[in-house]
Amino acid sequence: MLDKLQQWDRDTFIYLNGLGIERYDAFWSVVTKFGTWTPLFVLIVFLLFWKRPIKKSLWDLTFFLLMIVTVGYAIDTVKKGVGRLRPNNEETINQMIRVLHTPHDFSFFSGHAASSFSIATMAILLLRGRYKWIYLVLLWPILFSFSRIYLGVHYPLDILVGMMVGICFAFLFKYLSVRITLPYLR
Repeated sequence: MLDKLQQWDRDTFIYLNGLGIERYDAFWSVVTKFGTWTPLFVLIVFLLFWKRPIKKSLWDLTFFLLMIVTVGYAIDTVKKGVGRLRPNNEETINQMIRVLHTPHDFSFFSGHAASSFSIATMAILLLRGRYKWIYLVLLWPILFSFSRIYLGVHYPLDILVGMMVGICFAFLFKYLSVRITLPYLR
């Protein structure tokens, strides 16, 4: 079963990575950088404070930041513990794929997927009552995560697990924020 799953992961990665077109390489190289998305982060923080009580906004921002730090720690711990090589470092396939970036750390699970999906999900959970369009922030983690396959640095399962981890952390921290801050906001 595990062998079949790994084979599917490898074959799917090779197929998706092979769809890359050279003229789009620069686009995906920009999409994959966190700095590219700084205006989105600024917008989210702005919306956390826009026409909302300052105390509530500060608590929400605190839990947002705690979540980001915790997700980062989880990513680092799991990557070191699992030790799965990235596709670009895997000798059996790195000659068959398009490699645009060559990080040397481990692959499982995707930090880009986990962090971006946690941030987007938390933004939705905190702001969906005020802004119906907030669901559009999901475009960011989808593009951000796919860029990792395009660049040759993550398998699809790395992305899917990272996505699920990020979403779970967002729900956990939203739950904790409600449980902990509710008495202080009355």
